[in-house]
This record gives sequence, C-alpha cells and structure tokens, in this order.
Amino acid sequence: MRKVIIKQQQYLGMKLIFVFTFFLTLVATISHSQIPPEKLIKIVVAPNHDDWTYKIGEKVEFAISVSQNSIPLKNIKIDYEVGPEKFEPTQKKTLTLANGTLKIDGGTMKQPGFLRCIISTEINGVKYRNLATAGFEPENIIPFAQLPADFNQFWEGGKKELATYPLDAKMVLLPERCTEKVNVYQLNIQGFGKGSRVYGILCVPKKEGKYPALLKVPGAGVRPYNGDIATAELGVITLEIGIHGIPVTMDPVVYTNLANGALLNYPNFNLDDRDKFYYKRVYLNCIRANDFLVSLPQYDGKNLAVTGGSQGGGLSVVTAALDSRVQFLAAMYPAMCDLTADLKGRAGGWPRYFDKWNMAFNNKPDKIKTCGYYDVVNFAKQLIVPSFFTWGYNDEVVPPSSMFAAYNSITSPKEFVPILETGHWAYGEQYTLLNNWLFDKIKVKSN
Repeated sequence: MRKVIIKQQQYLGMKLIFVFTFFLTLVATISHSQIPPEKLIKIVVAPNHDDWTYKIGEKVEFAISVSQNSIPLKNIKIDYEVGPEKFEPTQKKTLTLANGTLKIDGGTMKQPGFLRCIISTEINGVKYRNLATAGFEPENIIPFAQLPADFNQFWEGGKKELATYPLDAKMVLLPERCTEKVNVYQLNIQGFGKGSRVYGILCVPKKEGKYPALLKVPGAGVRPYNGDIATAELGVITLEIGIHGIPVTMDPVVYTNLANGALLNYPNFNLDDRDKFYYKRVYLNCIRANDFLVSLPQYDGKNLAVTGGSQGGGLSVVTAALDSRVQFLAAMYPAMCDLTADLKGRAGGWPRYFDKWNMAFNNKPDKIKTCGYYDVVNFAKQLIVPSFFTWGYNDEVVPPSSMFAAYNSITSPKEFVPILETGHWAYGEQYTLLNNWLFDKIKVKSN
C-alpha cells in the first residue's frame, strides 16, 4: 500500500504553489462542503496506527477522549459502537470515562475492508458525535462489480448516437460575472436525446491565445452554478456543467422545488432499464460538454482535463474512460463505485442502491444488471490516462471500501493522497493539492 499511497505528511509539507487558488477553493469549501462546525465539547477518536491502516488479523485499538477547553472531562458517559462501515455494529456498549479518556479494543477484520468506531454522548442536553475508521489492507480490496460482456459495445453505441445530434451551441454573456481577464457565459448545447440540453457556466480567458481546457462535473443535487472564474484567470478554459438539462442561473428556489419535487431521488430513475436509466444521458452529456470545449478556437488542441467530487468524482472517471480526448483526471471521494457490494456484505458506493433501506425495492435482476453498465469500477478498469484521487477514511456518504474498489482497478498511472480524518468533505489544502497536480499536468502557471 505504501507504493500507491502518497503519505499525507509529505504532501502537506509541500510548498503550495497556487496560493490564490487555495483561497478561492477554501471559500468554495466553506460554502458547499459538509465540514462539521467546531463545537464546545470535542470528541477525539483515533486508531493506534499513525496511518490508520492494519494487516488482516491485526487488532486495532481506538483511543477516545472527551474534552472542553482542551481539558479532559471526567465521569462522562459515552455510547460506542464498532463494526464494518455502514453495517450493524459487532460491539455496542455504554461506558463512563472516569478521566475523560478511554481505549477500546476494536478487534480485527478477516477480509480487506474498513472497521469503524463511532462515539456519541449527550452533555447538558446537547448531543455530540465523532468517529474513526481503521483500514484493513485496503490496497487488496477487490471489487464485486461484474463487467458486462457487452460493456464497451453498449457505450460505443451510445457515443455513436450522441454524434448524430448537432452541437447547436448557444452562449449568453453574463456581464455581471465577467472580470478584467475572463469572459463568463451561460452555455446551452444539444445533449444526448432529441431536445435534450446541457447547461453550464463557461469561463474563457480574454487575452488572445491558446489555452488548456478543464471540465468540472458536479456533485449530487440540484442547484445553480457559478463557474470556475479563478482557474480561468490563470489561463484555463473552464466549463462547469449541470446534469439535469435545466438552466444553471435561475433563482435558487427553483432548484429547491425541483430537488424536493420532480427531481427527488433522481439517481433511482429507471434503474430497471439500462437504456432509460437516468445516468445514461448524464454520462454521455459529459462527453458532449467536451465536444464543445475542443471546438473552441481558444482551445490548445491537446490539454483537456476533468475534475469533480462525490458524484462528480465518479463522473470524472467515467468521462476520462469514455472520452479519449481527456488527458488527465482528478477526483475527490468518487461516488457510484462497486454499487452491488452490499449484496456481498461490504458497503457499496453512493447512492447505496442495495443497503438495508433500499434492498427490498432494488434487489431485482434487472436493476442489478443495469448497475454493471454504470458502475464506476468498470470505467476505472478502462482508464489509460494519469489520475489523482484524495479522500478520507471517515466518509459516511461514500464508503472508502467502495472507492478503493475502483482505485485498485486502475492500471494506468495514479496517485492517491489520503487525508484520513475527513468524511464527505475536504480541507482547503486538499483542493490546493488537487489543483496543483492538475495545473502541473496541463502546464498552467500562477502568473
């Protein structure tokens, strides 16, 4: 594992080249991430290996502390549970921390995977919770996803149909978003399927010249987009797309209403039919977005990259696998990996089609079959370009075992930076590391 995982201490000690980008992405992180706010009472949970990683059969011990003002709290009652991530705990007890600290024998695992310790307490009527997750030989996690025999033929057919639709690009300048260096547009192009449209925010450097291009694919949800102006000011054409075929500059209440109405639970739409499944149009429209980017006269003709997090992390892998024009991909906590793993007793990727809540509804042959054509693991196997990934062991939305199942399937050059304590969120520094990797690959300078 040490060969494929770059130690976080080395990366965090690196000189951060693109300081400007750090501050911009930090603002984005604060606005859209799930970083938990600081609380008066702090629960710290930590495995007894610095890298949180163990061999099969090796025991893990979790150190627990509960403090206020950095002082351990005495005689605090806690509830703890230990078990495989996203499954019922194998240990579940209530204990008292006489001196504010405690060590818990978490046991071990017999197969590669992740063992999670969750601590909760209630003090003065306020509930507190934290967790830590130990990885057991995650570099040996083998995906359960099955590659359909006609996987490549299916997607080649989709791309051929996509090519029959004219691009029909429409650009509307957004003067209020333009800067001294960048023009900003709402883009509207023909997508996959007659009448289907793809909307996004396009940012193009004003200075005459040829530039690399970056496609930014979105995380899950229904919302407007601002576009990546900061990166465009560094000399990159950026296109941030939505996936729902609706304009991305409407009043926020429209997206709220759609998320709670017509687009509620959209990842499940038509899961029983591989040809009508919601994500078929989504995957192919990522390629259509690249069709537009490479058509721009400002594009340098060779440097095209894709990036995103969560759903967007999965879409980044899919896009790079399906589109040979993509040269690099960088992803955070990619979703939609190893979707059927829950059926085998290990946590599958978001949106957890076969967890205990969805099992009865989705555990059907046609839905399982459809998953094979859309599982990010099967796209990861097709990658031939360099890739960069970062995520944490504590992710409760996208299980780390599902992400490793995809990462371990990649045979092309790859890099992974673990920021262990993070859940389904990232530090500002992670965005900087990811951007530094991307900018180095596509030869972007900070000035």
